[in-house]
Amino acid sequence: MTLDVQPIADLGPGDRAAFFERDAGIEAVREDVRGIVDRVREEGDVAVREFTSEFDDVELGSMDITDACERAYENLDPELREAIEAAADNVREFHEAQLPDDWREEFGPGRELGRRFRPIDRVGVYVPGGSAAYPSSAIMGVVPAVVAGVDHVSVVTPPADEQNPVTLAAIHAAGADAVYSVGGAQAIAGLAYGTETITRVQKIVGPGNRWVTAAKAEVRGDVEIDFLAGPSEVVVIADGTADPNLVASELVAQAEHDPNASVVAVTDDEATAEAVVEAIDEQASAREREDVIREALANEASGVLLARSMSEGILFTEEYAPEHLAIVADDDESILDRIDSAGSVFLGPNTPVAAGDYASGTNHVLPTNGGARVTGGLSVETFLRSTTVQRLSGEGLADIGETITTLADAEGLEAHAESVRKRLESDD
Repeated sequence: MTLDVQPIADLGPGDRAAFFERDAGIEAVREDVRGIVDRVREEGDVAVREFTSEFDDVELGSMDITDACERAYENLDPELREAIEAAADNVREFHEAQLPDDWREEFGPGRELGRRFRPIDRVGVYVPGGSAAYPSSAIMGVVPAVVAGVDHVSVVTPPADEQNPVTLAAIHAAGADAVYSVGGAQAIAGLAYGTETITRVQKIVGPGNRWVTAAKAEVRGDVEIDFLAGPSEVVVIADGTADPNLVASELVAQAEHDPNASVVAVTDDEATAEAVVEAIDEQASAREREDVIREALANEASGVLLARSMSEGILFTEEYAPEHLAIVADDDESILDRIDSAGSVFLGPNTPVAAGDYASGTNHVLPTNGGARVTGGLSVETFLRSTTVQRLSGEGLADIGETITTLADAEGLEAHAESVRKRLESDD
């Protein structure tokens, strides 16, 4: 199909709902997923093997493939191994810069307050795989957890008669402690509740299809998760100085992920909008995954939008809250200053989204479906917990004692107030 330029001002309520109310489509499989999760929780490995045979058409031997990942790494083509190591190094360096320091400071006389940070003990990372190769997802999920100091990082990745060695090698290079050849909802359930083989974890992260996402929604509460991510999405803000071919390339690149991907270009220049539409059609025709790309372009949440002003385009983008935001404009920094809701931002004509997908160092596990309004992508902080610490001297307690007792008495919590008074009286 060929896109048409749509003025933002002409979007009706239904059009706007399609753009702003995207979802991961998990409700359609939620009931089936609940049954899978319940059986894995009750039956462990037996249920995992049965569902793997049913859904993946694979009869599992050993689920633990940690050693196979190491062998895949050692036997990998040197050029591929070097690329994996370079990407992992960049991601590691960026995430090491995120590590927070413990701190304590004086807040008033005799009142010392602070925070300290400690890693979660056990984390599970879902890495899409099977016969397909997703080494970047292994790096993005495992490396931040290792940098944070997580004691045990488990990885689950879908099985196949011949699993892709590139994904397995990347899992090893990223530093996983244990790797299991399990995918889908049964993998999430195995991580959440543990089986005879799979170590139970405290938090699950990583992207997957709607069955994986629905399973994460189902186990949330019994285990922590990162967020419920849906199909990939990108918004490109462009002005009249942007190269339409570069803008189109970003939309086509994201569209090849998934037929349900959402791809949007926003510009205040009509000539640029028309040129982007033409370039998209031309580039899509040249891609191997043309059918997938064109299906994504037909998505109701995809389009080339013409704004009456850059301010209107910025308001649209802020409401959209995209997973990926590319800004190709002469005043990209000032546009960025006016946008708060985006998973990851790519500034300038030489910063393709693919850089963040693979090797610039930032994380590509990002919130979709408007999740960027309230949360950010995977980071070191995802794998840390913080504890507040305080120490009061006699003087420090006396300084705030009356405030405490007055409020405690007002709430009817006499013992709280008395715990303070006893200390103050003993200092008299």
